[in-house]
Amino acid sequence: MRRIALILMLPLLGVGVLAGCGGSPAHSAAHPAVTVSGPFGKAPGVTIPAKKATTSLTVKTVIHGSGPVLGKTDAFVGNYAIYIWSGTSHRLAQSSFTQHEPTLFAGQLLPGLEKALIGQKMGSRVLAVIPPKDAFGSTGNPQAGIKGTDTLVFVVDLIKDFPSNASAAGQHVSSGGSGLPKVTASTGAAPQIKVPSAKPPAKLVTKTLVKGSGPAIAKGQTVVVQYVGAIWKSGKVFDASWKRGQPFGFTIAASPSQVIPGWDKGLVGQNVGSRVMLVIPPADGYGKSGNQQAGIGPKDTLVFVVDVLGAFN
Repeated sequence: MRRIALILMLPLLGVGVLAGCGGSPAHSAAHPAVTVSGPFGKAPGVTIPAKKATTSLTVKTVIHGSGPVLGKTDAFVGNYAIYIWSGTSHRLAQSSFTQHEPTLFAGQLLPGLEKALIGQKMGSRVLAVIPPKDAFGSTGNPQAGIKGTDTLVFVVDLIKDFPSNASAAGQHVSSGGSGLPKVTASTGAAPQIKVPSAKPPAKLVTKTLVKGSGPAIAKGQTVVVQYVGAIWKSGKVFDASWKRGQPFGFTIAASPSQVIPGWDKGLVGQNVGSRVMLVIPPADGYGKSGNQQAGIGPKDTLVFVVDVLGAFN
């Protein structure tokens, strides 16, 4: 079972659309033989010819959105379809459209994908035909079944962007305390957690610190958050999305679970825009094995302060 992220969840067969360097927006004409049809938000119809791809990166904004422009340091939630184009044949590698699970794109993208997406507006659908030199290079990505000669075809719908310092945007209702950790923070900055000397509660505690005005989180949604995680016993912060400058995305109440049980239990029903403190006993955290890599023992209670930035179907 996957536990809460020390690395980000990424598209492309779980191996990541990571790798490369930056680049300025590329808005060249699309590969003349690749066509895309269908409305934004629905699975696209993609036609790829039975011939070899060119060696040029080609980009087309198929649908022009009117939302905010994606900045180089922004993360965004989007839907995507990825095709692997090998010689004169191609195959669909993965599609979030068919899985009904939008994905958070955060961190460095493949060079060709970064060039295609940076500068695009939210609400846009973008086609990117990416040759090997702008993808995984001559080595390819064997784990994902991508050879060094394969061209990648992406169709991406850009839904909502998140700056690196995005935070809760609701009404402050509590700072914790009274036997629970005390939390202080300013807008756009990581919350600070002061753990009391008292014993931790034996059961999961959910405390709303900032009440958002957005919709309530429902099971099965893609949720985007910022978070800080600390160990009650020591007060030490062992993980934080703020340190990476990247929000974290996951599917809540997924099967198998993508986060520790305390998150699935404590965040369902919370409103978008809220800041929530979760005090999580071992049974709802990392269990009897703990998490040695993060310095979490089998008896450690955890404290998370989670800013709910968005929830998507």
